[in-house]
Amino acid sequence: MSGGSQGSSLAFGQVVIGPPGSGKTTYCHGMQEFLGRIGRKVAVVNLDPANEAMPYPCALDIAELITLPDVMENLKLGPNGGLIYCMEYLEANSDWLQEKLAALRGHYCLFDCPGQVELYTHHDALKNVFAQLAKWNFRLAAVHLVDSHYCTDPGKFISVLCTSLSTMLHVELPHVNVLSKMDLIEQYGKLAFNLDYYTEVLDLSYLVDHLASDPFFRNYRRLNEKLVEVIEDYSLVSFVPLNVQDKESMRQVMQAVDKANGYSFGDQEHRSLEALMSAAVGADFHFTSTLAVQEKYVQSQDKAVEEEAMDL
Repeated sequence: MSGGSQGSSLAFGQVVIGPPGSGKTTYCHGMQEFLGRIGRKVAVVNLDPANEAMPYPCALDIAELITLPDVMENLKLGPNGGLIYCMEYLEANSDWLQEKLAALRGHYCLFDCPGQVELYTHHDALKNVFAQLAKWNFRLAAVHLVDSHYCTDPGKFISVLCTSLSTMLHVELPHVNVLSKMDLIEQYGKLAFNLDYYTEVLDLSYLVDHLASDPFFRNYRRLNEKLVEVIEDYSLVSFVPLNVQDKESMRQVMQAVDKANGYSFGDQEHRSLEALMSAAVGADFHFTSTLAVQEKYVQSQDKAVEEEAMDL
């Protein structure tokens, strides 16, 4: 599909997944524009049959094959059952998808996926579609978006960690977890810990202790401890912070994804050794990106405290 160093038939792309409202469509639009500006030929493929008003130019739309409103009306299904039917229908008609994707030869593809969580945690239709894409020589990375406001609620954050881990194990693709809407995080309330605690998923026992101060969660301490043990035992989940409006933030996410799907190790865009190494760094890369967001967050909190003191 794309002209990579390993052969003309190789293609690269991202499958953008995550719960409803996490910013998948906004991410696809922003990443399409960002990659286009650095000279990468990008095509957005909409695999969400519930997407109607898309802000980006769509090269391929599942609506040509099936739409959620039609399924709900004709089969008398609800939105959840309808989405599952649509994904099973797409899997059964993979030849249609293959034919349409053949017209996008030479493009880097962004797959905008539905937001129904069970499609990525235990249902097999989308997982099988991704596996089929791999057979067609697509080198994909899953970009799993999570709204950053979950960081402000320890209980919800543990739930998000469990969902992210379950998704990583089920989808079976190189995975980049992203905390989206970082530009809005100060509006959600004060964080209990520094931001790097959440992005790097550090010692979660502190989170359990914080939860124990809540009378409601005190009775579930043992359950939370066991959930945290599962997350830490796998040691797979970490997050990259993202603000779609910030070019530096978009560049850092792009580098993490390019490393995950192998794009950064090809010869596209005349990559130099220096560029490859900058995309291949590990903890330092995450620390730097998190530090920039943390500084903005702390400055915002300090300003709020100063304003309160002046009011007094």
